[in-house]
Amino acid sequence: MTSHARTTRIGLISDTHNLVRPEALQFLAGCDAIIHAGDICNQPVLDALAQIAPVTAVRGNNDTGEWAAALPAHARLTVQQVTILVVHDIADVGGFTNDPRSEGIGVVVTGHSHKPSIAERDGVLFVNPGSAGPRRFKLPVSAGMLVVEGAHATATLEPLLT
Repeated sequence: MTSHARTTRIGLISDTHNLVRPEALQFLAGCDAIIHAGDICNQPVLDALAQIAPVTAVRGNNDTGEWAAALPAHARLTVQQVTILVVHDIADVGGFTNDPRSEGIGVVVTGHSHKPSIAERDGVLFVNPGSAGPRRFKLPVSAGMLVVEGAHATATLEPLLT
């Protein structure tokens, strides 16, 4: 008899900058958890996301004021057998870990650049869901989905506007 790991779907969103797009809410509907990688800009954004699933959020460089004071600069969470590090700016990852893989981190989620990307480096999955907020320059408006099954994680990116 084979046992199958339960699939956990984690919505990835970043750089909403006060904007909760209906397309983002529709994309995130049905996920088990949500990670917001910063530049939220106001509490109602987190409140709207929390209506869908539990939210883990970190403070971005534009998250200021009393509401943002409680947000951590980074977060670590373990989903099944995968440890995820969330930091707003990828340049700051070194402030929280020198070697993600040796510390058991399987996924690093960042935001800040507004450029959606998925890359694997030294066995660690780096995901930037891009920006789900106001469009900047010609960059896409997007979000991501992290799928965790046991010790395995995969990520996809989703354009929210065409």
